[in-house]
Amino acid sequence: MKSVLSERAAQLKPSATLAISAKEKELKSQGIDVIGFGAGEPDFPTPPRIREAGKNSLDRGDTFYTPVGGTLELRKAVVRRFSEDYGLEYKPENVVVSCGAKHSLYNIFQAIISQGDEVICIAPYWVSYPEMVALAGGKPVIVQTSEKRMFEPEIEAIASSMTSSTKAIILNYPSNPSGLMYSEKFLNELASLVSKKDLLVISDEIYDKLLFDGKKYTPFATLPGMKSRTITVNGVSKTYAMTGLRIGYLATDSMEVVKATTNIQSQSTSNPSNTAQAAAVEALSGPQGEVSEMRAIFERRRELIIDLINQIPGLSVIKPDGAFYAFVNISNFVGKSGVSGSVDFAQYLLEKHHVACVPGTPFGSDDHIRLSFATNEQIISEGMRRIKTACSEL
Repeated sequence: MKSVLSERAAQLKPSATLAISAKEKELKSQGIDVIGFGAGEPDFPTPPRIREAGKNSLDRGDTFYTPVGGTLELRKAVVRRFSEDYGLEYKPENVVVSCGAKHSLYNIFQAIISQGDEVICIAPYWVSYPEMVALAGGKPVIVQTSEKRMFEPEIEAIASSMTSSTKAIILNYPSNPSGLMYSEKFLNELASLVSKKDLLVISDEIYDKLLFDGKKYTPFATLPGMKSRTITVNGVSKTYAMTGLRIGYLATDSMEVVKATTNIQSQSTSNPSNTAQAAAVEALSGPQGEVSEMRAIFERRRELIIDLINQIPGLSVIKPDGAFYAFVNISNFVGKSGVSGSVDFAQYLLEKHHVACVPGTPFGSDDHIRLSFATNEQIISEGMRRIKTACSEL
């Protein structure tokens, strides 16, 4: 029997991060003590006030459909956060709420990309960007970077990668997987280039509240002339430890994009969970003290894991500016004991030393692995002890 799959489905790669998490859970179900550095989610419980808001919503009987693009109350809460945090002014009708920021991104690519359109992705990139572009019929164009430049591309490299088919560029800072920010100089140079080439910018700002060392976040839409060209994506998952509640959103001046993404959502998922939206209203509108508390804990964990990585001969890492990832260079071990790249190295750690991490290949670099430090200090210490042993054996 011939394959029933479409060409795009047959070519689609599974999420590497979710695949690692699944393998980790499988081993744990067998009674194996696995240290998990794979998950891209906070390990904190969702703050009580937010959980209570969701419960109250259920108790009120709010279990019916909402508007496709989210309740007015939630869209107002999103608008208020943009205004209070960054001075960015939107109206509720500029916001579309979806089932997580990943869903927002998917809707955007489906809305703006025609067959053959090109979207620039800066490596290392989040694993899903190129796949989403391809699913929409577009072509992801990868711009390579180097650790010497803190994974920040030369503006000339971006310019030279553009063609008449270039439609947009996607940004993510602090980055998943590196946790690094872009400099103000680079962002302003990019803004000038975007204006000159008449491009869209999709700015994935899901880690904007998880910045360390007192750094301040600069949304791309706040740069001169960029608000009208930028589709900003964010959500409550990382900032408020609400990953499983699946609430993300986009904000844009383009009512064309708002209408298109809302229509796409209406024909696919309809509205996000009513209960989760109520919880998100409380997350965005209520006291923000938990955000600072969680960020401070992540910052302490960053110090610990970076210190332990630097104690292992052969490994190196650039200290992340934010998020909760360390993108560790393992190139000194490639070619040793059958390790041909990051996938082999990750499999070796998982199978021989029961440490789960994500190989760098799906992020665009086979010389790295990603370690998430969204776990407690004891687990970090034990996991790094195992990795040190694993490296010494190689």
